[in-house]
Amino acid sequence: MLNREIIKKIEEFVSQKPRSINEVAEYIKKNWRTADRYIQQITQEFGTIETRTFRGGTRGALKIVYWNLNENAKQTKLQENLENQIMNSKTKESFSGFDIFQQVKDKDKKITIEKASSEDKTNFQELTELFEKAKKEVIIFSGNLSWTNLKDKATNFLKLLEKLIKKNIKIKIICRVDLIGKENIEKVLALNFKHNKNLIEIRHREQPLRAIIFDDKTFRLKEIKEPTGKTGELNKKIFVFYTIKDKEWTEWIKKIFWKMFSSSMDSEKRLEEINKYFKI
Repeated sequence: MLNREIIKKIEEFVSQKPRSINEVAEYIKKNWRTADRYIQQITQEFGTIETRTFRGGTRGALKIVYWNLNENAKQTKLQENLENQIMNSKTKESFSGFDIFQQVKDKDKKITIEKASSEDKTNFQELTELFEKAKKEVIIFSGNLSWTNLKDKATNFLKLLEKLIKKNIKIKIICRVDLIGKENIEKVLALNFKHNKNLIEIRHREQPLRAIIFDDKTFRLKEIKEPTGKTGELNKKIFVFYTIKDKEWTEWIKKIFWKMFSSSMDSEKRLEEINKYFKI
């Protein structure tokens, strides 16, 4: 059975240099089929490793496992700087989604700007459609999952997540797991129990992005501009939604997610501790 110890062992072995399936099998003392199954599971659930098959379809086919979190050779200095800023920030105010948006070609991006007193007064249509079109995986950078409480006559985001579960779509989430957002997190995780599945995984991390990645095609960033009360500056609350459909930038932001996810704390263990000591 694949456990955290074996995952760590495989990841450390592969991170040193690319390995064949046979090498991994010998290292963890399992047969080839078991090692291959473990590798597929780690690839799908954590994104830390990938595989590539050479001479596929022939008797001499060779399947290689390699570390997937190395810096991409194509990554620009700008992307590197943006990544460093994201990885080293904790609050949504410390990073602007526009810094990513402005780098994308016009044909691959869209911006929606809404003045509203709160997010429940904004238009949910585009985000709802993106959730409904998801086929394999939805990846979420959040603050404390407060948006899962949003609903109107046509949309209920908690129920949208439940629809994904019913379609066997995996949901990976990074957010703050703390006393303030505890109920939001428990409601989302309860969907696993309700449907007897383990498709939602949440890990604790404070980070600046408010973004959702849909499969490997599209991601949507949210930014909130608060009024300052100063003369000549913003006097109304503004919600900005950036929708990006660029393959390179989607891969880039997804890689940032896996870097965070692979080094973050498990939400369920953290919730156990919170519930043990904060009985409010």
